[in-house]
Amino acid sequence: MPDESQLPVLIGVGQLRNNPERTREAAREPLDLAEEAARRAAKDAGADALLTAVDTITAVKTSSWAYGDLPSLLARRLGASPSRVSTTTVGGHWPAAVLDAAAAEIADGTSRAALLVGAEAQASVSALIKSGTDPAGEQGWTAAPGGPPAFDPDDLGSPAMQAAGLIMPTRVYPLFENRLRYALGQRPSEADAWSARLYAAFSEVASRNPAAWRPTPRTVDDIVTVGPDNRMVCEPYPLSMNAMPHVDQAVAVLVTSLAVAREYGIDEDRIVHVWGGAGASDSSDVLARPDFARSAALESALHRCLDQCGVDVAQLDIIDVYSCFPVVPKLVIRALGLTEDVVPTVTGGHSSFGGPLSSYTLHGVVSVVERLRAGAEVGLVHANGGYLTDQHVVLLGRTPRGGGYAGTPDPVSTETRDGVPVLRTPADGDAEQVVVETATVEYGRDDAPSQAFLIARAQDGTRICGQIRPGDQESARVLSLASGAEVVGRGVRVSPVGPEGTFLRVGATV
Repeated sequence: MPDESQLPVLIGVGQLRNNPERTREAAREPLDLAEEAARRAAKDAGADALLTAVDTITAVKTSSWAYGDLPSLLARRLGASPSRVSTTTVGGHWPAAVLDAAAAEIADGTSRAALLVGAEAQASVSALIKSGTDPAGEQGWTAAPGGPPAFDPDDLGSPAMQAAGLIMPTRVYPLFENRLRYALGQRPSEADAWSARLYAAFSEVASRNPAAWRPTPRTVDDIVTVGPDNRMVCEPYPLSMNAMPHVDQAVAVLVTSLAVAREYGIDEDRIVHVWGGAGASDSSDVLARPDFARSAALESALHRCLDQCGVDVAQLDIIDVYSCFPVVPKLVIRALGLTEDVVPTVTGGHSSFGGPLSSYTLHGVVSVVERLRAGAEVGLVHANGGYLTDQHVVLLGRTPRGGGYAGTPDPVSTETRDGVPVLRTPADGDAEQVVVETATVEYGRDDAPSQAFLIARAQDGTRICGQIRPGDQESARVLSLASGAEVVGRGVRVSPVGPEGTFLRVGATV
């Protein structure tokens, strides 16, 4: 077995839910929540003194409140003097990626002990602002810089995506879902039923998780039935199948070498080994991807991680996947060759446990660690960022891996131009006939279709995409699944309308 000073292990985990009632009195800023999570992780390890000895503090980017340097603020509160502090960018893949990186630094001797944290307070921020309360002024939250963070429009999508209106996850992920359904030969009702079964099972898991934001089991009918409490957002996903980011949740994990764990007297039953990990990234421009029915980056990260660690899918006792929308766990299930009845979470999923933006998967790590401590042998943690853009997978084990750590933290690129059609705008003049590659219809809070989004193939093999003018319900009906009929693969007619062809009009073929 490798030297114990080069074996990365998880020794302490802590997480919490705060202010589910969204009251002013219980509102706490993310830094406060991160500190509590860190202290819980140290207590879980049985080594409070270790917090002052960490040489690395990494924070997953907080999106609900702006901090110039959250890790350094946290270090001062903990009495720590780390030699390295860093904060990731926004992205749900980061928790697995930074855990893999921390493990690699321990394996190569760069680090002895690392603290990884994530914290969000979007529920409290929204409630305070809605009530006219200034969190930085009246509540005393950190004001350096403070306030809700600003986002660069370029972070939302490529110029082509922005022109097509594809700038929000709620609009983009349904495009993958609808194409996957078509590729699998499923009727819309069959695909919806699979999504509902998944999320009902996830809610059962969340109901047993003390840190879950919504710890209430939901039935398949609750999830699939559209109604006043479960409005349609973008077809085919009602609200119950969307991530729930308006939460106050925080999480922390302590990663050390096995030698440091021994030095601090960590009980053997608290120690979980990091076997390895792998990451991959696809094109950030979803319109430059060849296929919306799969994710090359997801498949690469999963298979490379398993191969590097010498693990077969059949050996996995635990699988915890990212689940901002049902298409993500579906793609993981298919990539691993699992059956549709598998429940790939021990955390509870984004719609029931909660979706604390970029830090969800660090909560997943906590759940997997707890299951391994309870007797499971091997667990896989999957994380997804962007629009199925960035993927990272980590394997954790109850016992040391024979060959030691086997990770490659730096992601590989799966971006390719092979099979990517040329993107163009529809020709002016007569309506052009195209075949729907994928599409979705967005609904307003009045439960009526408000706008539609289309990606299609023209007869010359090029790709045409665009957004339908808001309020153009005639075009939206052509692309809607409301009738129960399949839309993908259907021939439609498109023509540009609006200033400089900003929008598309869509009509049924004659």
